[in-house]
Amino acid sequence: MSSSTDVLDRAEQADPPPQRSAGWSALRPLVLRLHFYAGLLIAPFLLVAATTGLLYAASYQIERIVYAHELTAPPGGPNLPLERQVAAARAAHPKAPVTAVRPAAEPGETTRVLLDAPGLPASTQLAVFVDPSTAQVRGSLESYGSSGALPVRAWISHLHRNLHLGEPGRLYSELAASWLWVVALGGLLLWAGRRRRKGARLRRLTTPERGVTGRRRVLSWHGSIGLWAVVGLLFLAATGLTWSKYAGDNVDRLRVTLGWTTPSIATGGEHAAHTASPGGHRHGGGDVGPDQAVRAAAGRGLSGPLEIVWPGKAGEPYLVKESDKTWPQRLDQVAVDPATGQVRAELRFAGFPLAAKLTRWGIDGHQGLLFGLANQIVLMLLATGVITMIVLGYRMWWSRRPNLAGYPRGAWRGVNRAVLAAFVLVAGAVGYFMPLLGISLCAFLLLDVVLGRLLAGRRG
Repeated sequence: MSSSTDVLDRAEQADPPPQRSAGWSALRPLVLRLHFYAGLLIAPFLLVAATTGLLYAASYQIERIVYAHELTAPPGGPNLPLERQVAAARAAHPKAPVTAVRPAAEPGETTRVLLDAPGLPASTQLAVFVDPSTAQVRGSLESYGSSGALPVRAWISHLHRNLHLGEPGRLYSELAASWLWVVALGGLLLWAGRRRRKGARLRRLTTPERGVTGRRRVLSWHGSIGLWAVVGLLFLAATGLTWSKYAGDNVDRLRVTLGWTTPSIATGGEHAAHTASPGGHRHGGGDVGPDQAVRAAAGRGLSGPLEIVWPGKAGEPYLVKESDKTWPQRLDQVAVDPATGQVRAELRFAGFPLAAKLTRWGIDGHQGLLFGLANQIVLMLLATGVITMIVLGYRMWWSRRPNLAGYPRGAWRGVNRAVLAAFVLVAGAVGYFMPLLGISLCAFLLLDVVLGRLLAGRRG
């Protein structure tokens, strides 16, 4: 009886093919080998990213439940002026300047007054929740980022982004995003190519096979789920890389070079007579206040939900922004002079360059905002699909170990030289643009060479 080492030795033997080919038959073993290594070694990172992503997609509903008292207000009379609501928040926290206000967008919601409270982490403000009909403060919570994530959602967001390990932890999510599209496209090619060779009908390509057992059944489910999920996985990989450290920096530089950056509003001239007070109000030249700023914005067609950004220093206007990120999006902005209440400048989302719109849509879709609850459900289904495919993939590998004959070494020797050269050039360019992908790919190649040498030494 042969030992497991003997079986592995025989499985890893790869004699040079007699003839090089430019067709799929020659490329398939190479793609299979890459898919095998990526699935085996990168899958743990993908599993963590998918699990934390699943939690984040559900965090919006969790947030509404956990902070229902702060986010909602009892039915009451008409809303009081924003000036009074802001005054109530300032009275509760007199040492914290006002930075922005998000008026209640719907009946039963609270107004969110954002304050620059001392001692908070970066990108975090203190959100004070005010009943719009009574100006009663219903509570205050830390608010993270432009999406206004409250503590539970912010904790889940950091878990998904960096596992609460700071900048070093971001490497895990970048590695996962860098390989996700490679694994997805490789799996698609292998699945479609396998079915084409067997002359399978479309139904057998898109749904698991019936009446099969064992590894074939597991593979059928793995491939079918991947086929349905591939578009979503490519979207998540592309948008996820925009938040990454190294690949994200390259994306930013590319956007600047190609003129794809998001435009910003021009605020107009300076009015040095206005002096900002610690509370966010101005004296010496008068201040029309947030209510007049909202009325001026409404005159230009802006409607809720809104965010009114307070003037930060002398001469700056109120910035009134639409913040409806669900489809169709309302993201227009106007700058309102605090002395006259007149609109200085406006910025229309409809006038954004296409690339800037795509970036906005991609980010909001990745965060589960673009289509609201439906978007969040799709993200949860995608995350569940990734988790399922990883479990099935490991099960297939475990069932055929140590016999790895299905993943032969030396597959590159059967590929046409021109095709192989193009493959290497593309891999090099992609690896340069996505450094963690390039480094890990080199590590895979080194591992493959070392394993080949060890096996060759045993056979010798």
